[in-house]
Amino acid sequence: MSVEYAMLLDRIKAAVIDAVILIASMYAMSELLELFEYVPNAIRILFAVFIFVLYEPLFVSQFGGTIGHSYSGLMVKRDNLLCGNINFFMALIRFIFKAFLGWISLLTVTSNNKKKAIHDFLANSVVVVKKR
Repeated sequence: MSVEYAMLLDRIKAAVIDAVILIASMYAMSELLELFEYVPNAIRILFAVFIFVLYEPLFVSQFGGTIGHSYSGLMVKRDNLLCGNINFFMALIRFIFKAFLGWISLLTVTSNNKKKAIHDFLANSVVVVKKR
């Protein structure tokens, strides 16, 4: 079975698409909450955490990638089992390190055969191109 690993530019494209989706979601949430007279700060924080922190781990663990990944023709899979998604806990670890390291995490993509970023090494994941 031939596997095509995601190129750096495809991963960046997916990240930019996801950033636009997150910004639009935050704006939509803000507009929605403005319709109510009083919304406790705890509710606002809960919505923001859900959108920002859980978006990527939920989509990666349940669907094998975010909307940006899907639009870019990419999937996030377990490194040792390409037909399976990583679990939620590993997707959350992957996201936390990806967010903490930022673009630095992508520096290793061009230096290994599977084109794994630092956060992929930590989560035992790999980003592959969808078969057409």
